[in-house]
Amino acid sequence: MLRIFLLSFSYLAMFLNVMASAYFSELFEPIWAPDHITTQGDHVRLNLDSATGCGFMSKNKYLFGKISAQIKLVQGDSAGTVTAYYLTADGPNHDELDFEFLGNVSGEPYLVQTNLFVNGTGDREQRHSLWFDPTTDFHNYTFFWNHHFIIFQVDQVPIRVFEKKEEMGVQFPKAQAMGIHGSLWNGDDWATEGGRVKTNWSHSPFVVTFGSFEVDACAVSSGIDDAVAKCGKPGKFWWDKSSNKKLDKNQRRQLKMVQDKYLVYDYCKDTARFTQMPRECQN
Repeated sequence: MLRIFLLSFSYLAMFLNVMASAYFSELFEPIWAPDHITTQGDHVRLNLDSATGCGFMSKNKYLFGKISAQIKLVQGDSAGTVTAYYLTADGPNHDELDFEFLGNVSGEPYLVQTNLFVNGTGDREQRHSLWFDPTTDFHNYTFFWNHHFIIFQVDQVPIRVFEKKEEMGVQFPKAQAMGIHGSLWNGDDWATEGGRVKTNWSHSPFVVTFGSFEVDACAVSSGIDDAVAKCGKPGKFWWDKSSNKKLDKNQRRQLKMVQDKYLVYDYCKDTARFTQMPRECQN
């Protein structure tokens, strides 16, 4: 069964446990190539071949909360492929939070690229390797988003934190509700070794599988609700309680371990790219 947790505005959590086909059609919808999206048992599979990739999005949008997905990535030679799991608002000045999984040739590690857009401005990439093989089983990838920071987590381990620093002139996503998206597509012009390794279509179709989602967030019906009025009041929901204003001791230890051992690229350290470092990178 696929599972989703939705937090209502009266703080009552509703637990839905339904078959994959009903779950997907009720809570998500394809945004391109629906014939490349299939359900098998309790899983949703995205397929990429030389003709097209595919993608889906949630029918509701969310402003603040915790959103997790279980994903099993493309096995074998996945070079050139990009699996994207992300939250995004609409329009050119949108907010967005990204997990992008960059494929590689067999035997070489996947890279996980995270990014963040605020009012249409991104260029905040970090890349990490992982401490496990993400193709052999499902692993949990989480966005935790409140008025204080955004945490990107892998199997409950924080790999990145983006702190609210508005006093330094750093914009923070706090007004745009975002939909949940998943997609699989060909990115061989950049994804693997800067585009030097191309997708080997003889290995297609490439398949990524999404398992359960857990959404404990403030839901906004697209085009109907005022997101800020419903969801934006600090302290209204559990994710803004005092215990969630900063990482705890164990989370800080985990984050340091990941940054020390698995961080491959950090935009905040790319002096060749930025003549003036972004403000959030300045201590």
